[in-house]
Amino acid sequence: MEKETSACRAHCLILAYPTQGHINPMMEFSKRLRHRGVEVTLVTTYFISKDIQKEASSITLETISDGYDEGGIARAENVQVYLERFSQVGSQTLTELLEKLSISGCPVDCIVYDPFLPWALDVAKKFGLFGAAFFTQSCAVDITYYHVHKGELKLPLSEPEVLQLPGLPPLEPQDLPSFIYKLGSYPGCLEMFVGQFSNVEKADSILCNTIYELEQEAVDWMSKIWPMRTVGPTIPSMFLDKRLEDDKDYGFSIFKPNTDACLKWLNDRPKESVVYVSFGSLAALEAEQMQELAWGLRMSNSYFLWVVRASEEAKLPKNFVEETSEKGFVVHWCPQLEVLEHEAVGCFVTHCGWNSTLEALSFGVPMVAMPQWTDQSTNAKFIMDFWKMGLKAPVDEKGLVRREAAEHCIREIMEGERGKEIKKNAFKWRKLAKEAVDIGGSSDKNIEEFVATLVRS
Repeated sequence: MEKETSACRAHCLILAYPTQGHINPMMEFSKRLRHRGVEVTLVTTYFISKDIQKEASSITLETISDGYDEGGIARAENVQVYLERFSQVGSQTLTELLEKLSISGCPVDCIVYDPFLPWALDVAKKFGLFGAAFFTQSCAVDITYYHVHKGELKLPLSEPEVLQLPGLPPLEPQDLPSFIYKLGSYPGCLEMFVGQFSNVEKADSILCNTIYELEQEAVDWMSKIWPMRTVGPTIPSMFLDKRLEDDKDYGFSIFKPNTDACLKWLNDRPKESVVYVSFGSLAALEAEQMQELAWGLRMSNSYFLWVVRASEEAKLPKNFVEETSEKGFVVHWCPQLEVLEHEAVGCFVTHCGWNSTLEALSFGVPMVAMPQWTDQSTNAKFIMDFWKMGLKAPVDEKGLVRREAAEHCIREIMEGERGKEIKKNAFKWRKLAKEAVDIGGSSDKNIEEFVATLVRS
């Protein structure tokens, strides 16, 4: 174990977009900086800060307002309205926070901001501070949105051509993020993703939650344009390099996990016998899709641990939980890191959110990809065709994964010949993920260089 460096070398203010999938990676990056003697203040909105476990982190927490202190984005008319209000009120309250911190013993030198909030970089520059953008999605996805921003990827897409974008392998339209492929599907969202690049050329550094060895071609291409550094996977240290001994969890969860019951249930199952199913904190499946997946799990005859959020429970088939209790365990939320690390888990049925993808990869767990929206279809394409550590479940003309397809993919990974190859690749990526953040690894060196830049600037 390594001791943290004391004495304040620099002070970094880290501003995350207020959702779990954005706060967690930035929280973990904060811990890596803190470990190197950088003073860190994590900033989030007043509303979301109530869900952060203060005692679980050595990171100082401060809040600003998004203009919706009593309910966050749920109170806004739509994403666009929310972002406009957040830009106005956030710029003002961030300015006030920086003024408050400027008279502390260790004034802020740098703002690491989520590019969903590009105005934070303008505030940084107004104060003469170092500004670093922290991208929470894959490099491939970032490049895709960048090409839309530059007008090099024209929308709407003219199907069904294969796209050959600089820095990326050939992709079909359905492999691109849903906001591009299904234009207008979520009004305001495409603008938010493309808007990440509105002022990015003013940033002093670009950080990306990915692994260089995982996305080498994309990272090399981006590095020609920007001062780019990969710093992932941003997973608690005790699951990877074990250098930060108090870093056992993210320290932030919107839902309370049923930890003891999940782990006790897994402990009683044979090695690699359990299919773990979770669609993250946001994705909501259609009722028909839930029914089909439920039948697919039942037909696969494997043990399964299925996370079904309370809001989704009514979509399960009638009496499903009772009828499958010998093989299955359905919970509202679970400690995903501990589940994926558990030797009983042999396969992960996932929506392919980027954090879940990186976690599965870091634990070497093969995936059945069932992407729902946003960047997930791109992640699924890479999981199956380029990293070869999973299968993408085929969909029918209604866009649904039918029970037979779900059963086939699960059996293929758990019992089939392709499963053996996938498991071998999964083991390879697990090793690379650990090496990236360990001493001398690609991400470790990049974080070290980033800190050195802060100390010099």
